[in-house]
Amino acid sequence: MGDDTSLNPRHNKAEVFARLRDAHAREVTEDYVEMIGDLIAEEGEARSVALAERFGVTAATVNNTIKRLERDGYVTSRPYRSIFLTEKGETLAKKCRERHQIVYNFLVSIGVDPEVAEFDAEGIEHHVSEETLAVFAAVVKV
Repeated sequence: MGDDTSLNPRHNKAEVFARLRDAHAREVTEDYVEMIGDLIAEEGEARSVALAERFGVTAATVNNTIKRLERDGYVTSRPYRSIFLTEKGETLAKKCRERHQIVYNFLVSIGVDPEVAEFDAEGIEHHVSEETLAVFAAVVKV
């Protein structure tokens, strides 16, 4: 086992950083599709300016992310128009909302302040395994 450098991050830093970039891209994708779904539910539409405001980023950042989400099949959009989730995007947004709610409910059930739980759930939801999520759900009976 000591000779297997594929398991040792010091010997394979490029792979580690590639995994981190992929994980970050997935996290951004999940955050955006969830927020687009929330905006559509709350305001009837999702626009770039609202996304920039909610995420605290520039319009250019939102536009670049939306282009990537379009390329990947999660959204459709046209310049100066609303952004819509595709079926693939709606499926992911629903899954993200459910994961977030399970993590949030679990944290609150073990005594975490609701405001802190909301903040923490936002990060944890992207990194928790399906196995752990199932245990969280069983604990809170979601």
